[in-house]
Amino acid sequence: MLNRIPLLAALSALCLASCTPTAQPPAQEQAEEPPLQGATIGGPFVLIAEDGSTVRWDDFAGQYRIIYFGYAYCPDICPTDVQRAMTGLKQFAKDYPQRAAMIQPLFVSIDPERDTPAVLTEFTDNFHPDLIGLTGTPEQLEAAAKAFASPFSRGEDQPGGGYLMEHLSYTYLFSPEGEPLATLPTDEGPEAVAAELARWVR
Repeated sequence: MLNRIPLLAALSALCLASCTPTAQPPAQEQAEEPPLQGATIGGPFVLIAEDGSTVRWDDFAGQYRIIYFGYAYCPDICPTDVQRAMTGLKQFAKDYPQRAAMIQPLFVSIDPERDTPAVLTEFTDNFHPDLIGLTGTPEQLEAAAKAFASPFSRGEDQPGGGYLMEHLSYTYLFSPEGEPLATLPTDEGPEAVAAELARWVR
């Protein structure tokens, strides 16, 4: 004979649960707002890709976008930031290949005088096969940098020749609609970048 007392207790609990208003999910499960939501960062641009083609911001509509403004001749900051961002993207792709396929990484060179298409191609190929190098005329670059809150200027000439470019080092993540979502924490390493991508690329 079945033990009816536990069965009745379980049915009563189920009935009570079905008649109770739905509880709010725990705080960590509630939808987070991206830290850059509503920020006036980003906008249309027209630049030149490393293959010589004309590229517009809207060409990447429907894709998440990682974008960084720097230059290939940068002695340390740019290659370090790009390496960490792209290694983080690769780590993210191992865990979430379908989500990672929706991301287009972009590197915008603010030094068109030295960053020729050949130089840009070699630079981007060192970090990720999908990373696209972009540059343009001084006017095009100034307009794009202003829109993306990434001002830059040419520094003083260095002893022995050459020069440095002064710039900010933000790695931005944008939504498929072209809205800013977050900055990627390249200063914390690839693992932190991968974790941040997992938060916002869905």
